[in-house]
Amino acid sequence: MPDLVTPSTDLHAAWLDCHHEWGPGRHEDGFGVRETDDVVSEAGFAAYVTRLVDQADPAQAEAMGRMPCSYRWIVEDGQVLGGIALRHELSAKTEPLGHVGYGVRPSARGRGVATWALGAILAEARTLGLDRVVAVCDVDNAASARVIEHHGGRLEGIRDTEHGTVRRHVIGL
Repeated sequence: MPDLVTPSTDLHAAWLDCHHEWGPGRHEDGFGVRETDDVVSEAGFAAYVTRLVDQADPAQAEAMGRMPCSYRWIVEDGQVLGGIALRHELSAKTEPLGHVGYGVRPSARGRGVATWALGAILAEARTLGLDRVVAVCDVDNAASARVIEHHGGRLEGIRDTEHGTVRRHVIGL
């Protein structure tokens, strides 16, 4: 059974294994990786993890010029299976992305990992006091749409964004 864990430098090798399986790109949603992040070196990875952890704190997120966001890694038996992020609120910039972004490495797909992780992060959303969560996925990602719909996501519409055409769902909490 997987766990949702706060990003940690202890998982550097396992995280890199996941990252290498995927290859870099937007499909790594949930990890908060920026093109400028050095995730290979220990020092660079430590800085990346610190940024992710700090962003969950509203005061620190504001100091970074970012919206608060909780990042969690999906870990099972010491292996990083994917990541999921929960934006605590939406701004004009994050609204097209929704509250939740997630991704599961190819070798872990088809086992219900994303469905489980979304359910777990929705519990965190409730503790933050959110009454609804917006979740988007690429218009052609039927598997992700099923994950969202499993948790009560109602299709609000299909939109063109700077990231491509997405399905926008709202999950009532």
